[in-house]
Amino acid sequence: MLNSQKIHKFHLNNKYIVLDINSGAVHLVDEVAYDVLDYYENKDLKEIISELSKKYSKNEIIEAHSEITKIKEDGLLFSENINMNNFNYNNENIVKALCLHVAHDCNLRCKYCFASQGDFKGERLLMPLEVGKKALEFIVNSSGNRKNLEVDFFGGEPLMNFEVVKDLVAYGRELEKNHNKRFRFTITTNGVLLDEDKMEFINENMDNIVLSLDGRKEVNDNMRTTVGGKGSYDIIVPKFIEMADKRGDKDYFVRGTFTSNNLDFTRDALEFYNLGFKKISIEPVVTDPKEEYAIKEEHLDTILNEYEEFSKEYIKIKKMDKDFTFFHFMIDLNQGPCLIKRATGCGAGSEYMAVTPEGDLYPCHQFVGNDDFKLGDIFNGVINSDIREKFKQSNVFSKEECKTCWARFYCSGGCHANAYNTNKDITKPYKIGCEMEKKRIECAISILANLEE
Repeated sequence: MLNSQKIHKFHLNNKYIVLDINSGAVHLVDEVAYDVLDYYENKDLKEIISELSKKYSKNEIIEAHSEITKIKEDGLLFSENINMNNFNYNNENIVKALCLHVAHDCNLRCKYCFASQGDFKGERLLMPLEVGKKALEFIVNSSGNRKNLEVDFFGGEPLMNFEVVKDLVAYGRELEKNHNKRFRFTITTNGVLLDEDKMEFINENMDNIVLSLDGRKEVNDNMRTTVGGKGSYDIIVPKFIEMADKRGDKDYFVRGTFTSNNLDFTRDALEFYNLGFKKISIEPVVTDPKEEYAIKEEHLDTILNEYEEFSKEYIKIKKMDKDFTFFHFMIDLNQGPCLIKRATGCGAGSEYMAVTPEGDLYPCHQFVGNDDFKLGDIFNGVINSDIREKFKQSNVFSKEECKTCWARFYCSGGCHANAYNTNKDITKPYKIGCEMEKKRIECAISILANLEE
């Protein structure tokens, strides 16, 4: 049978697709070649003809075998495993992105919030301007020759500290001129405090905005409530519609979360689209398995089927409206990231860090509050270099589960925080997340195959 470490094949949305894992080449094949591949590496042509003679003619099998052989000779099928025994990543300890926690406070009380409703299991704090300035200076001084830097204003709810956000954008522009840098600012918000002035500033100064909305009204209001316990849908949806409309051709994403209570998340995605939102994301919740809304292994079959069903609807919509985008169905098969990026992913703990209101540094926003992962602070830099090295060495070549997984160069080993929160080990991937990611990749490739006909 086929070598699962070298190729992966699947049939989805009326396409027979073969992925060469190490080269990244993707092939659309007919059904004959798809079946021949099951035997290609372990049987000779005569044996393959015998195996498949009841289904195909001899000439069909010979022709498919010949085509496969040519592709293999071109190095685009059954390519050899990549040897990365001396894998070196970010030797200069460049920092290129910060998640700036300008508010450890929030005006919503979302049930699933990993940030403990905004305070990250600590005090409710707002970041002082001077701490924010030091954070921007830290990334400038830690970025080496890299020109483009990214800063996400995050919380809690960052609009609760919006004057500091505005002042930090202005300070960032000063630093750009003095240090030949370019800041790409993003803000993530629940929208409660959005108004005309804030929308105008965000549109002028933010390269992207992430708008948090879980889906249809009953889904959103079950999970995302105000401090007083009321649903937030009617408060924020009109503001999000206005915000998205004002963005024009600038980036934004409406980001939802699905739980065991809305495994039919296709309905939520279509709700977003019907409201006029063209750029959306719906993420699976990751939480304590004891929570009633947690996603468990018993839900996997339903979820994977839901992704397939959504991919069918997505193809229909995309053929009519090319601007509709679902984050997890975005994939570039022509010019993906370099091998190091494909192996290491988001760069958390190395190229990317989170900054608390007090100025403490953590590998990413999901590790904030866990002192075992405190890297240092913006005043003294990274002190706990052992933690940084552990994150730098956590990649698809060092994770046992990733070494034989066909999706390793697409998911880059998965989320470190999800791995730790489920297995207490950043090198042991979150199994449920892996299965969902593999299905999303298959859906994304099949969608592209259908749209490029």
